[in-house]
Amino acid sequence: MDKQAIYDDLKKQILTLELEPGAALDEVSLSEHYRISRTPLREILRGLAGEGCVDIVNNRGAYVSSMSHKVLRDFFVTAPMIYSAVGRLAAQNARTPQIEQIRDIQSKFRAAIEAESSADMVYWNQCFHALMGQMADNPYLKPSYDRLLIDHARISQTFYRPRDNQMAARMYSALSHHDQMIAAIEAGDSQAVVDLIVEHWELSRDLIEYFVKPDPLAFEMAAVNS
Repeated sequence: MDKQAIYDDLKKQILTLELEPGAALDEVSLSEHYRISRTPLREILRGLAGEGCVDIVNNRGAYVSSMSHKVLRDFFVTAPMIYSAVGRLAAQNARTPQIEQIRDIQSKFRAAIEAESSADMVYWNQCFHALMGQMADNPYLKPSYDRLLIDHARISQTFYRPRDNQMAARMYSALSHHDQMIAAIEAGDSQAVVDLIVEHWELSRDLIEYFVKPDPLAFEMAAVNS
């Protein structure tokens, strides 16, 4: 595998929770697994750290970025604001080759949904929205946006249930939103993109909220038993 393929493979494992939050990334084991020397491997890990996938601690090595309770709450508060800002700028700044690229990513996302491959759904959905970040072309928003997408993908993988009919309906709704976003971006209609992003966020908001907030039943049971 070349460096880009190794980079993509590690990133996909992080996004799909195959590599769990906080897991140590042992350079010796990774070098042997990918048959790569440690110098280019460190370059790959630094690149992943730049995206927010990996934390590098001096004298301790690299770790998959954590998903603490505070991280999740910060995500929940921040995501809608940054997603909307990026969507607006994407409609204003997208270039024709990027629109062609996002259509290709959308076709792969569609195929993943039809195949009921949760890992591929998470990965191609993340690629779709990451490209919107590139379209926005804003150096102030992009680092925060990239980190939000990473944690959104990992949270999505946590609550995804392939045999849940409601979940399947949500995925096809997300697919439809993507198609409409592409059309709005191509038309340069920034308000339409923002409106779609708000609707898109609502698809996962309830499930994310359930994951982040304490289960009220625990408090009700405590009250009953007290």
